[in-house]
Amino acid sequence: MKQRFSSLDVKIIAHELQERLVSLRLSNVYDLSSKILLLKFAKPDNKKQLVIDTGFRCHLTKFARTTAAAPSVFVARLRKFLKTRRLTSVRQVGTDRVLELEFSDGQYRLFLEFFASGNIILTDADLNILALARTVSEGEGQEPQRVGLQYSLENRQNYGGIPPLTKERVQNALKTAVEKAAAATPSSKKHKVKPGGDLRKGLAVSITELPPVLVDHWLHSNNFDTTVKPDEILANEALLDDLVKFLQEARQIVQDLTSSEICTGYIFAKRKEKPESTEVNDDETKTKRDLLLYEDFHPFVPYKLKNDPTIEVLEFKGYNETVDEFFSSLEGQRLESRLSEREAVAKRKLEAAKNEQNRRIEGLQEAQTLNFRKAAAIEANAERVQEAMDAVNGLLNQGMDWVDIGKLVEREKKRHNPVAEIIKLPLNLAENLITLELAEEEFEPEEDDPYETDDDDSAIGDDEGSSAAKGKQNSKALNVEINLGLSPWSNAREYFDQRKSAASKEEKTQQQASRALKNAEQKINEDLKKGLKQEKALLQPIRKQMWFEKFIWFISSDGYLVIGGKDAQQNEIVYKKYLRKGDIYCHADLHGASSVIVKNNPQTPDAPIPPATLSQAGSLAVCSSSAWDSKAGMSAWWVNADQVSKSAPTGEFLPAGSFMIRGKKNFLPPAQLLLGLGIAFKISEESKAKHVKHRLHGVDSAIGDEVSGAATPQSAEKTGDVGEVEAEESDVPSETDSEDEQPDAESRDNPLQAFGLESHNDEVEEAEEGVSELKISDDTADETHGQDEGEADEKEVDEDEDDESAESHNDTSSKPVEAKPKNDTPNSKKKAPPKRGQKGKAKKIAAKYKHQDEDDRAAAEALIGATIGQKKAEAEVKAKEDRQAELAAAKERRRAQHQRQQKETAEHEEIRRVMMEEGVEMLDEDEASQMTVLDALVGMPLPGDEILEIVPVCAPWNALGRYKYKAKLQPGATKKGKAVKEVLDRWKAAPNKKGVVDESARDSERMWPREVELIKALKPEETFNVVPVSKVRVLMAGGNSGGGGGGGKKGAKGKGGRGRGSKK
Repeated sequence: MKQRFSSLDVKIIAHELQERLVSLRLSNVYDLSSKILLLKFAKPDNKKQLVIDTGFRCHLTKFARTTAAAPSVFVARLRKFLKTRRLTSVRQVGTDRVLELEFSDGQYRLFLEFFASGNIILTDADLNILALARTVSEGEGQEPQRVGLQYSLENRQNYGGIPPLTKERVQNALKTAVEKAAAATPSSKKHKVKPGGDLRKGLAVSITELPPVLVDHWLHSNNFDTTVKPDEILANEALLDDLVKFLQEARQIVQDLTSSEICTGYIFAKRKEKPESTEVNDDETKTKRDLLLYEDFHPFVPYKLKNDPTIEVLEFKGYNETVDEFFSSLEGQRLESRLSEREAVAKRKLEAAKNEQNRRIEGLQEAQTLNFRKAAAIEANAERVQEAMDAVNGLLNQGMDWVDIGKLVEREKKRHNPVAEIIKLPLNLAENLITLELAEEEFEPEEDDPYETDDDDSAIGDDEGSSAAKGKQNSKALNVEINLGLSPWSNAREYFDQRKSAASKEEKTQQQASRALKNAEQKINEDLKKGLKQEKALLQPIRKQMWFEKFIWFISSDGYLVIGGKDAQQNEIVYKKYLRKGDIYCHADLHGASSVIVKNNPQTPDAPIPPATLSQAGSLAVCSSSAWDSKAGMSAWWVNADQVSKSAPTGEFLPAGSFMIRGKKNFLPPAQLLLGLGIAFKISEESKAKHVKHRLHGVDSAIGDEVSGAATPQSAEKTGDVGEVEAEESDVPSETDSEDEQPDAESRDNPLQAFGLESHNDEVEEAEEGVSELKISDDTADETHGQDEGEADEKEVDEDEDDESAESHNDTSSKPVEAKPKNDTPNSKKKAPPKRGQKGKAKKIAAKYKHQDEDDRAAAEALIGATIGQKKAEAEVKAKEDRQAELAAAKERRRAQHQRQQKETAEHEEIRRVMMEEGVEMLDEDEASQMTVLDALVGMPLPGDEILEIVPVCAPWNALGRYKYKAKLQPGATKKGKAVKEVLDRWKAAPNKKGVVDESARDSERMWPREVELIKALKPEETFNVVPVSKVRVLMAGGNSGGGGGGGKKGAKGKGGRGRGSKK
């Protein structure tokens, strides 16, 4: 089985990685094991995962893998140097099995070695080693490798370039092979060499750019005799020319393999014997994979494997996909075998516990039977027993020694004394016991009353078959211990009492067996769960997210896509990229409320949106705001897409996340604070035809009348509570005059604030400065509150030149702060009257230093150390000047950035206005291609549907009416991560209950095997990101949530005091 890359594999993988990974940034590095790393690369809408197995392989993967909880020292070093760096180049070092990943245009270089024990080495631009996975000491043919040394590339194969493949080079390679064969020791020649091995090995040593497998394949394909010795080829000029020709063709094959962007790969597998238990209804591809054992992979089909009937060839588009399938399959088989082994150990423990209980019960039953047989044998042979007891007691009464008694019994046995023959030696006279060998009667014991006998029945039995009984007594004998101090009937009663005691123990044991087995099973299952948590999860394909999953999203009960931003930046993206003609903009006058957009059908943009969808969109806007934490239900409102813009009446453009609403708002009824966490099923194209279309492609005018009647337009004159800005159509002319009438615009009381932000005067300024290149919020505060007269004048001039009329309220509020130094300055210039004696002292000082110039004064101050304060003051003045220069430069950058943003927003608004007026659609490629995906997302799959994957979704509770798996979320104190994990654990544990899973996948109210498989693979990390709130209370609803979805009737009891079901 192939385990590591060849030079050709490295070359093709490097070529494909160059095409797919270059320009992506390294988002993070993880440990999968001690020798396997996972590198995650990403850029917008493009994520890749690179698996590196040190010394063996390196490829992109489509499977999700479990990463280590904490990074190793080496991974931490890689994160320090490479995280967020852009990958700029991937190439093979010469023709060696070394791959080089170049980051930041060569600033950092990562080398992956796939020979010997392998290594991963990080260097800087000068090849100085910064980190490495394995320290290498100096050895034969190996330079030392450790941090601080320089990584050498000169000794790599063909690092300076691949030499041309000429006849002289082939001759030299063959001569070298002949010389090595001649210098080989006789002992080494004894080893068996495969036919053609000498030629293949000789060429591989000198012509390293051609892998031996490819050379062997091409020579066989052209009917070249590979069993010819190298010296024979040197002696035959024709053979040499043919060999050179075929090698050149093989080299051309290598170039052809890397000429296309993606190389086709082939996996070669052997068929395993099909197990008898394989079901016919299993998935075809899964069964096919289970019955194949992967052996090898190549970028071509070797000649020897092409016609092998025992080999099955699997073709894959892309060599990364080929290698990923090969190694991931092996890895998955190992993981599955470990999990199955743990389960098998648990089953063996449980089976051993059951066997132990059965063994105890069987032992007690055998003891009952044996004691009954002994008692019955004593009763049947009471006379013989009495004779034996009398004989032994007589000898003891005579005072005979115990040893002599035994010898006497032995002599009497030889004389065939019938009494001595039933006595079994040795005698246990120390305990007053003897063992008698008694014949049994053949009859079944009476279970009802085993302690009493019927004289009549026994007499009849004796009369009917006494002769047969004697024969059986001779054939069957039972050793019975007899107490010499008791009569035969008393001895029988002792055995009956022992049988009674064993029967009582059996009854108690059977009563405790079920409880003991239950406890043992519970403990074994707990140990199994702990063990399974320690094991890695089975490999699952990475699900590619749809474009709307990066926002808050759901599909309404009418089939419309509803999306909302998670923060101000996402609100801006939602507005700029996805708000189109015919869409609905929904919002709430609450802090933190999301900007929600209802996407209309692009084919019928003028069709009205149903009231239920508008209500659900309004509920999402309210639930995502501060109303969720305060538990106060409020109303949301909606407007058409053409009523939303970024331009204010003053001509300015609002910061990110802030929008201007023109015209009337349509207020919705107060929203209910109730969300639901559900699972949507993505089905295949063939299965979509079975479902009723979700999206409404045509809506009649009756719905439009209902919408207008249900949502009554109300005047939006109540401004100031949440800081929203509205403008009537009559305000448009004032926007065009705002540049000429700037003083009037500043004096106008028209605050511009973002939806969902608090109405403080400094928040708009923070929104504009939040995207600046330098964060100077603390310095700005110092500048505002601690400035002198010159600084205030400079700031006032800069703000007049800044032309930010949209923030006139900030300027007004800052005027008192700026005017304060001005009022204090004239007072500081007035001199206070001198104190008593101060005037005379000044005269004396002036007379004393009358003839002292500046140089003498400086020398005298230096002599007495009086210049320290002066130097400190000068340093403070200089630092203050530097700080002012930095603030001025930062302010200039913010001003330039603000102007650039204003220009970009103006261009976008102009394009958007023209597009809406012309009725031109602006669908992005990803949006247009994935709008049809909505039809493939269903909440309740039908029998016969092919379920591809599951998608977690959080939506208003009313939108999840047709979902099979759902859980109700209310405002509460539980963190959403813990709540989501609780819901998933209940869904994953539901299949363990009897009768919950429908193996035939026909009953929609029960769980299906495919659903169980996908739900068990769902991770909490993928799920709690869809919940738009921080703290919740979980209510697991019953009824239509399916057998495992909501726990059914049993699930309505809740867990941990979290409620007893949904309250309607």
